[in-house]
Amino acid sequence: MSVNRSLITATSNPLLEQALRRKLAHRAETTGSLGELEALAVRLGLIQNTLKPRFRTPQIAIFAADHGLAVEGLGVAGGQSTALLAHQLLTSQLPVGVFARIQGLELSVVDCGVAESVHPHARLLARKIAHGTRSSRAASAMSLDQAHAAIRAGMEIADSLAGNSVVCAGIGVGSHESAALVLSRLSGANLSDLLISGPDMEEAHLAHLLAVLQSAQARHKDVIDPVEVLAAFGGFEIAMMVGVMLVAGSKRHLIVVDGMPACAALMVAARIAPAVTDYCVYCRSHGHQGLDQALALFHASALLELGMESTDGTGATLAWPLVRSAAALLTEVAEGEEAGPTHPGPITTTTEPAAPL
Repeated sequence: MSVNRSLITATSNPLLEQALRRKLAHRAETTGSLGELEALAVRLGLIQNTLKPRFRTPQIAIFAADHGLAVEGLGVAGGQSTALLAHQLLTSQLPVGVFARIQGLELSVVDCGVAESVHPHARLLARKIAHGTRSSRAASAMSLDQAHAAIRAGMEIADSLAGNSVVCAGIGVGSHESAALVLSRLSGANLSDLLISGPDMEEAHLAHLLAVLQSAQARHKDVIDPVEVLAAFGGFEIAMMVGVMLVAGSKRHLIVVDGMPACAALMVAARIAPAVTDYCVYCRSHGHQGLDQALALFHASALLELGMESTDGTGATLAWPLVRSAAALLTEVAEGEEAGPTHPGPITTTTEPAAPL
């Protein structure tokens, strides 16, 4: 791996955090507290290591791949293919594409391993490793070489994307289930808790999912290394998001995590470089109960709770104005300030303004 622990530093900076909180507290004396928005602003300041966080050319990348577990009867409602879903995303036939455009997010769809061909498009990144993975119930979903190739492809994508923030979301038939397997093995979380969609989930459906996935778990019961776990259970889209997250963290870019596959990717990335989670905020496009459990593994909650059942990435596009607003608290509300430091050293002499904000 070209990105390792040493290249992703923790965002912890007591002096900068104190300065950020002091700045917000000073403003609250006249405007009132803005609650959780202020906590988000502090997080953004720490990520960018400045008193004035700003975003440029924000990106949303949706990673698409098919999973061999689909042969076991796992799929999506209506039987919609991943290739069709990718085409709809690229041609703004789904809300996420429209929302991304009006929020100023540049959307890309990455063909990581879609079983069918995806029609060429200016915003399609063709990085297909294979036409879907194998069934993890019968063999490793990917070879180790494929897993490493997918991670490297994700790193290259992160290097090529403009801007200093990226939304990561994954789609594909069997993606949620493969992500649940990865999360369960690496965290010790109960597989059933990650699969239950809600109180109305049919018992027969849950029983079928558990039978298939527990069989896959048993086949790979001795696998514990994070990349080997990824190869055993995961998908090409999860692996590419791992690479994107590692590079984004190394560049101190904001990572917006939306959905179960993105959570699985973050879990793998965090096993490689634990500090990567410092650069993350979390969104959700589904009310899926299992996603509650996935977010809890990171001691996180979504920026918005809208009760949606939509394509992953939708929640992030709707939450993006919150992120921008939190940054604006520190950059746009007050005028006439000196720019904040980009390094922590000068903070003790620059964080206390001579006049009220």
